[in-house]
Amino acid sequence: MTRPGASTALLTDHYELTMLASALAGGTARRPCTFEVFARRLPEGRRYGIVSGVERVVDAISAFRFGQPEIDALADAGVLPESALEELAGYSFAGDVDGYPEGELYFPGSPLLTVRGTFAEAVLLETLVLSILNHDTAIASAAARMASAAHGRPIVEMGTRRTHEIAAVASARAAYLAGFSSTSNLEAGRRYGIPTMGTVAHAFIMLHDSEADAFRAQVDALGAGTTLLVDTYDITQGIATAVEVAGPELGAIRIDSGDVGVLARQAREQLDSLGARNTRIVVSGDLDEYAIAALRAEPVDAYGVGTSVVTGSGAPTASMVYKLVEVDGRPVAKRSEHKESRGGRKLALRRHKDSGTALEEVVYPAAGPVPKSEPGDRELQIPLMRGGCAVHGLPTLEQSRERVREALVSLPWEGLKLSRGEPAISTTFLGPGS
Repeated sequence: MTRPGASTALLTDHYELTMLASALAGGTARRPCTFEVFARRLPEGRRYGIVSGVERVVDAISAFRFGQPEIDALADAGVLPESALEELAGYSFAGDVDGYPEGELYFPGSPLLTVRGTFAEAVLLETLVLSILNHDTAIASAAARMASAAHGRPIVEMGTRRTHEIAAVASARAAYLAGFSSTSNLEAGRRYGIPTMGTVAHAFIMLHDSEADAFRAQVDALGAGTTLLVDTYDITQGIATAVEVAGPELGAIRIDSGDVGVLARQAREQLDSLGARNTRIVVSGDLDEYAIAALRAEPVDAYGVGTSVVTGSGAPTASMVYKLVEVDGRPVAKRSEHKESRGGRKLALRRHKDSGTALEEVVYPAAGPVPKSEPGDRELQIPLMRGGCAVHGLPTLEQSRERVREALVSLPWEGLKLSRGEPAISTTFLGPGS
């Protein structure tokens, strides 16, 4: 992520420019090519993934320009010959991009993004596209599992202090897309309109001569509807003091340590006995999807999740690749002993039962023939860029959040389990003439 209006051209690997210079020298730089982004597999044991970062990819491609500062930096470093620098000075992507919309499910082999242009245009985008999609999709896929485990209870994304300061903004966006209710990150709120919220740290409580003084200062500043952190010292006394200071209209208490399930039950009983029956209980502290699922039966009203979501809950990348699949309209494919890819541009549809439950993903050659239509078929790719310009009317962040909700409802029930297993639906690959 860069500043709005800043160039994204140097957010790339040196080898992209090596390929460009060599293709220019060899006379192959202008050949029409098609590249595809896909993941060979889901993270170990995961049953589905959630596409995220598509809007950011479109914005980043639009900002991929080599202005004079970028050209000067490359020239000073001796990265390219003069002929290649001249090529870059006039670079702007003028090709077409299609892909799965944000919030869509994906499975192994899904053609998530298709980039068409000359080799010189398209090859330069590889690193930028993958860095965005691999990060954002990993975060959204983990966040969707957490939101599903929360079963409708709100989750606050609060992982900014556990990742790179720029990645934190993208992480907040991806988590919100996947079902989180808000974020602690103010830049994400400003940039994407995501609701923000925050309480206090234990340092604020310890700053004051007494817990009551700390609570009183917070209530004076923010009102009785605020959330008071009650486990700095003795949690039972902390809850009693919180209700004494804020009254029974106290908005919420937050528990950040210990066996939060047991503590939540005790807190609920104590709050009710003090007349604070509507005071909510928020828990945080090293939560992930498994911890959230284990707390489902407890009187917890909301969760705060940090480290696990911004690190993909153990899967920090979606392992996507960007592969050349067509040159001059001809299918090409890698055929090494250990890594193979399927040549030719591909499209995909998802088949559903009459009830709306997903049955399978069908990936087929764009050149045809189109698989025989069945009730419940839904094409997956949409146009994203035409002639280097973003397509008007791409889904908004709120529309993408709704797509996630609809997509998760369409999964077979076993696909939502947190236990390890195979992908929730199978993928069928059709070749020419299938």
